[in-house]
Amino acid sequence: MGSGFSSFLALSSAPSAPAVPPETGLGDLPESVVGSVLVHLNPQEICRLAALNRAFRGASSADFVWESKLPENYDSIISRVFGDGNEFPSNLCKRDIYARLSRPNSIDGGTKRVWLHKGTGRPSLSISFNGLSITGIDDRRYWSRISTDESRFKSVAYLQQIWWFEVDGEVEFPFPAGTYNLYFRLQLGRLGRRFGQRVCDCEQIHGWEKKPVRFQLSTSDGQNAMNECYLTSPGNWKFYHVGSFVVAKDSKVAMKVKFSMMQIDCTHTKGGLCVDSVFISPK
Repeated sequence: MGSGFSSFLALSSAPSAPAVPPETGLGDLPESVVGSVLVHLNPQEICRLAALNRAFRGASSADFVWESKLPENYDSIISRVFGDGNEFPSNLCKRDIYARLSRPNSIDGGTKRVWLHKGTGRPSLSISFNGLSITGIDDRRYWSRISTDESRFKSVAYLQQIWWFEVDGEVEFPFPAGTYNLYFRLQLGRLGRRFGQRVCDCEQIHGWEKKPVRFQLSTSDGQNAMNECYLTSPGNWKFYHVGSFVVAKDSKVAMKVKFSMMQIDCTHTKGGLCVDSVFISPK
């Protein structure tokens, strides 16, 4: 018994093994640290990482993370898009503000749509043919309207034949600082469907090979651009580049942009053209 008690005392007095600290992982990072990383990612990456763990989920909702993705003048954009009434809730967090501005929002009676470009966080703008001034548009001898799912506005203008071809438009919008490109979205040939399949009637296409179409733009601060090119690729939608304009960092007023395309040589007619929209996108 004496020897057994001695052995017990020896075991009791032996030094104990050091405690092993619990393993740490990404979930143990403070949300402020995670947020400082998320500000350098794009919105799609932020949303994917939000599913990683609780720390990332909490940081992905932080206002300072999403404010870095919004344009610096997002208040002016909200006023232009939603007006000064009660259409836009005043208590939204920055993530929800970004979500509302990122989806296409109709303005100016539905003739224009605006949304934030996911790559740059700056606005993109699409202007329907209904928001443009088109020579002879109300004369059914020259123009008709075609319903189609190939336009975000669900219809396009189709030119049968005309001597004087001219399309003009303008937009005033609080673009944040940066460079923007302006395009016309056009297609040679009449859209249609046959037996559920897309078809394009090219029989009325004529006159565009004789002279190029002239595209122009000008801005309220004196910038100008001009481009001439022939219309090509029947049966396919093409974006014809008009030019670029720059909004300065110290700009405090909305930029007014005027644009046009024309082929006004009256020695021949031209026809067989679908006019969908004008597209302005950040560069």
